[in-house]
Amino acid sequence: MNFDQNRTPLFDAVKYHVKRNAIPLQIPGHKQGYGLAEYREFVGENVLKMDLNETRGIDMIWDPVSVIAEAEKLLAEALGANHAYFLINGTTSGVQAMIMSSCTPGDQIILPRNAHKSIFNGLILSGAKPVYVLPKIDDYLGIVTGITAEGLQGAIEKSRNAKAVMTINPSYYGVASELERIVETAHDSCIPVLVDEAHGTHMCFHPYFPISAMAAGADMSAASLHKTGGSMTQSSALLVGSSKINPNYIKQVLNLTYTSSPSYILLCSLDVARKQLAINGRQMLDQILGLVRRTRAEINKIDGLFAPDKSYFERSGKFSFDETKLLVSVQKLGLTGYEVEEILAKDYNILIELADMYNILAVISLGEKEEFLQSFVAALRDIATRAKKKEVKRIETVQFSPEVVMPPRDAFFSKKRSVPLEQCAGEIAGEMVMVYPPGIPLVSMGEIITADIIDYVKMLKEERCTIQGTIDPIVDNIMVLD
Repeated sequence: MNFDQNRTPLFDAVKYHVKRNAIPLQIPGHKQGYGLAEYREFVGENVLKMDLNETRGIDMIWDPVSVIAEAEKLLAEALGANHAYFLINGTTSGVQAMIMSSCTPGDQIILPRNAHKSIFNGLILSGAKPVYVLPKIDDYLGIVTGITAEGLQGAIEKSRNAKAVMTINPSYYGVASELERIVETAHDSCIPVLVDEAHGTHMCFHPYFPISAMAAGADMSAASLHKTGGSMTQSSALLVGSSKINPNYIKQVLNLTYTSSPSYILLCSLDVARKQLAINGRQMLDQILGLVRRTRAEINKIDGLFAPDKSYFERSGKFSFDETKLLVSVQKLGLTGYEVEEILAKDYNILIELADMYNILAVISLGEKEEFLQSFVAALRDIATRAKKKEVKRIETVQFSPEVVMPPRDAFFSKKRSVPLEQCAGEIAGEMVMVYPPGIPLVSMGEIITADIIDYVKMLKEERCTIQGTIDPIVDNIMVLD
């Protein structure tokens, strides 16, 4: 195959079909937007003409043989993988496919406790049993950093016969673990490594970023091109880097959850985003790194704020850092991260990615404009000037060490009852309780709910942070096993 990264085979085929202007006696029912006039007027006719049914010349995602197959091969080559699969229901589907293709019901899988909810849902779908590696915590910032190779080795020795290791590269906060050592440690025990790389698609296109999953020798990874690679929301990719992984079986697993009505708008955005990264990624990321470094330096001049850089996380020798994650500690302002997020949105019309008790997080990506960050710095300077400069009351960072008494799949299918939050200590959780973002469960199905978890949830509610996963939207009650 000609790996000319300037090519966009799928996008070209769809553009040809749009220009062809064929009479659409098929679904979708809006008929190129004529049946949805108000929406068509706002988004434009080309978008709605691209909203195609699987038709002659544009291939099918669940069994591609022409333009989608070519586009996936180009993506694999660009990201250093043996095989790539387009995903249009997010990296969630890729994470779940990795778990389901590696584990059968009852198998053990080793994973960090700060995993995303998609991984826990993958446990339910696959029937796998988790063996947790407790990640390290940065006590000052109050955030989870990542796991170490030593921690993984301990989990391997503790497990009976783990069928896979799942890790994260990088975390939502941009912290990356020592991935090469983690892969080596797992492979020494003949265990494949699966990587949730939702926040790291861009990292293989510039040497100043943490190493990517494929470059580190991981067997599979799932990458959110829509988060940091420029494609549209919901579009991602599943990558296979090992010759030991059967690509045909991966396709079978993906077909369990693939939609039978794929969006060619999303698929085309993957094709074009890959081209942009492959051709211009290094140059674009050079500019972004310069921009974020200048911004970080300006923030660190503001009294009461601290924006950690790469050296802060690398001092232990165990972690690295994706500089495009602009993490700012606001605790010395006398404000929580949640309060600063609300002020930025209401008073300055600035939306950030994430807030927690002590920090806010802005994600700087390919489409960033310098004036956006100048406005962000000016807003933070204004907020800091008016703040009380009294440090927020410290709440001990809780390292939850879950007691798993039942596999998540069994808990999911068990009979449940609703119990008031204050009365849940000692009960077995029948649902996940998590802060979103980042979507990391405080307690997952099949785990014992402890008094510490109840206190932490109550604190989060007082701070008005978003808690999800529970049937009760205000989390006054939690579903537990009956």
